[in-house]
Amino acid sequence: MDVPTGGNDWTGLPIEYQVPRWYAAYTSANHEKRIAEQLKIQQVEYFLPLYPSVRQWKDRRVTLQLPLFPGYVFVRMALRDRLGVQRIAGVAWLVGFNGKPAQLPESEMDNLRASLGRGIKAQPHPLLTIGQTIRVKRGPLAGLQGILVRRKNQMRLVVSVQLIQRAMSVEIDESQVEPAP
Repeated sequence: MDVPTGGNDWTGLPIEYQVPRWYAAYTSANHEKRIAEQLKIQQVEYFLPLYPSVRQWKDRRVTLQLPLFPGYVFVRMALRDRLGVQRIAGVAWLVGFNGKPAQLPESEMDNLRASLGRGIKAQPHPLLTIGQTIRVKRGPLAGLQGILVRRKNQMRLVVSVQLIQRAMSVEIDESQVEPAP
């Protein structure tokens, strides 16, 4: 890890403040895209998954790109850099406990980004706390764990991001899943 040179000496900070990790930034309503633009300008790595939603307006149908997890933008940063993120207009706070931002598991973010990067059609889904936990054994979602549900005669995998209490669902073939260990 490169340590900044110049006025600030970061070497005295604990390693958790120096190493970039994933955090969830809670946002003001409908500010997710604006915050993502600001993070891009500041060259901060972020992840804002979107999904297409068709809306009927008076004169036409419009497809909008809406946040998959409304109210959240995922940010990868070292804790020492959090003030730059928290000062962006529309960022309410970094999700955490006892005043300290909680990091998201790297594997959870890797799986989420990889599955959505493969063109999987996802949509928001209410967080479920009951149901059988399953693991996808093959296909583009291999390794992903979630809860198996049935919706409109289709099997769907509900994947939860526990820290922000949000979930998404994706269509899945039942033959591709097995009970989670």
